[in-house]
Amino acid sequence: MADSKNRLVLAIIDFLNQSVEDGTVKADDRESLEVAIQCIGEAFGVDPSDEQQVARLSVKPATLPTIFDVFLKTREKVGAAAPASSSASTSSEAKSETSAAEKAQAEQKKQTGNQLMSSKQYDKAIEAYTQAITIDPTNAIYYSNRAAAHSSKGDHLSAVGDAEQAIKIDPKFVKAYHRLGHAQYSLTDFRASADAFERGLKLDPNNAGLKSGLDNSKARIVTDDDDDDVPPLIPDAATTPSARGAGGAPGGMGGMADLLAGMGGGGGGMPDIASLMQNPQMMAMAQQMMANGGLANLMQNPSVADMMNRVQSGNMPSMDEIMGDPTLRNLANQFGGAGMGGAGGR
Repeated sequence: MADSKNRLVLAIIDFLNQSVEDGTVKADDRESLEVAIQCIGEAFGVDPSDEQQVARLSVKPATLPTIFDVFLKTREKVGAAAPASSSASTSSEAKSETSAAEKAQAEQKKQTGNQLMSSKQYDKAIEAYTQAITIDPTNAIYYSNRAAAHSSKGDHLSAVGDAEQAIKIDPKFVKAYHRLGHAQYSLTDFRASADAFERGLKLDPNNAGLKSGLDNSKARIVTDDDDDDVPPLIPDAATTPSARGAGGAPGGMGGMADLLAGMGGGGGGMPDIASLMQNPQMMAMAQQMMANGGLANLMQNPSVADMMNRVQSGNMPSMDEIMGDPTLRNLANQFGGAGMGGAGGR
């Protein structure tokens, strides 16, 4: 943002200096203007004698007057074409303002820009397209091509502005929608990107590039939404830490996995659950319980819930307490059948 302001300041200083040199300013006012130029430069930290800074901030070959002229012409021509009541007469008037010779000159600048794009000289290509726009600001192709040059050098925000201007000038220019969609996609605004591609497809339903862009944008929209969602209650067993023997049960055993991991190697003669959870038979039994709903019912049992709370608070129940509860005793027996080797500790 600072560079953008400083570019404007340098353009103003260049304009004022040129006004002093070409005699636009009266001789009596030159000294006052020179002081003003120095004050403006110092206020914004812009030094027109610093060659490196000037090379970075300069907008040449464009100048402040030509940029302002482009703005005025664009506003007049594009804005005048909007009212439907006078669209025909305004269109003919706008065209008459750009002579055939000027249009030919603008086309030559565009061709130069295209050649520079081919050799990846993007900054020079932008300059050439800007010159074409200066001559004929009502040609949507010039804005669209400059949008492509901006995107090629990574300035996608500028590309969005040029693509939108191209569409404003010619709403039926399909390529501009592709430029806009690509720039929005690169800015990670996938919904805006999809919208641009969809608008283009309404004009050209068989355009493969627009279809591909729309598919890619929609795919990223879905991905973004999924990232914001709460993770599923039953994750993929192949990707959970428990499936790699990290202490939890696969397939989303949830609180029971925490319970068993917390019991591993604990007091009261409890077995080494961490090793137990890597037992294939144990895994098969747990997955079967998941499939038939047995685990869900088990987790609703008050005794199991109380046991979980005690484990999480560090108060490990003894084997006598576990075996004294029918539900927990049945659970222990099931685990024993899966390869625990009985209730005895190691």
